[in-house]
Amino acid sequence: MPGYLALTAATAMYALGIVAQTVAARRTRPGHGFGLLARLAGDRLYLLGFAGQVGGFVLAFFARAELPLYLVQAGSSCAVGVATVFGVVALGWRVRAVEVVVLVVMAVGLVLLAGASAPSVADDIPVDTGFLLLGLPLVAIFVVSRRAQGVLPIAVAAGVGYAIVAIASRSLADEPLLSLPYYPLVWLMIAAALVGQACMAAALQRGSATSTVATMDSVTVVLTSIVGIAAMGDRIAPGREWWVAVGVALVVAGVLALGYASRPVPAPVPAEEPA
Repeated sequence: MPGYLALTAATAMYALGIVAQTVAARRTRPGHGFGLLARLAGDRLYLLGFAGQVGGFVLAFFARAELPLYLVQAGSSCAVGVATVFGVVALGWRVRAVEVVVLVVMAVGLVLLAGASAPSVADDIPVDTGFLLLGLPLVAIFVVSRRAQGVLPIAVAAGVGYAIVAIASRSLADEPLLSLPYYPLVWLMIAAALVGQACMAAALQRGSATSTVATMDSVTVVLTSIVGIAAMGDRIAPGREWWVAVGVALVVAGVLALGYASRPVPAPVPAEEPA
């Protein structure tokens, strides 16, 4: 599947996941970590959202086989904008002028990144180096997710978790699919995805969906862009380095602005118990 087509489909799937998981998480009893995930696993709407996240990940995985991380992650992060559009079209949300401007800014950033990207295969990550440089941050964010109470540190932890997923998968995406279970980094990637999912679910219960996802995606975009260019061989078309810098800045600024300018989603009102 061509990388750009896979990236477009991944963004749509992520948007579906954001909307469905938000509604499900906010109507579930508060909790932490994997205990919260266990309760949400019984919610069909959450499972639909989770399926959207999984589908988005699979499509983004294929896109990373040939596209640089700065483009794939920026495109995936724009799912929060697509979710906003979905809300307007399908759920009757009212869009404000500032949200329209932000969506245009994000689109311009993506156009710059797409124009600057040069397809390439990533450098392999040695197993010992991968477990050291990616495994230790994973342990750290797991501890943060268990102890933190505020939305911001949990959302940042989720962003780091998903950055680990993206970095590991960029290295693995060009390998034969049937041989992937034999690569130790695959299991580290799965662990990072589970930790990131648990952090995101906890953050969605404590704050608005858009601000939570915006914080998470901004952390992921910045970390993966830096690592991809500096250490994984992500290429930029000659003379267009500034396109990447401006494009990433516009996407991150747009995601944050959309997240913090959007109105909070009200928590569902519990049904009254019969007297």
